[in-house]
Amino acid sequence: MLRWALIFFVIAIIAGVLGLGGLAGAASGIATILFWVFVILFVLSLLGNLLGGKGPRAV
Repeated sequence: MLRWALIFFVIAIIAGVLGLGGLAGAASGIATILFWVFVILFVLSLLGNLLGGKGPRAV
């Protein structure tokens, strides 16, 4: 997911340099959405692991 956000970010930068405003805006919007989805999934995964994780097993 983060890989797609980075790809769209690079597309937005290239389109911005070339002056393609509509394409740059669309790619930037998609990259932003993917970034926030990634952050939310990361936080949920972190909380789930902290709250629902089992302690170390005794050997």
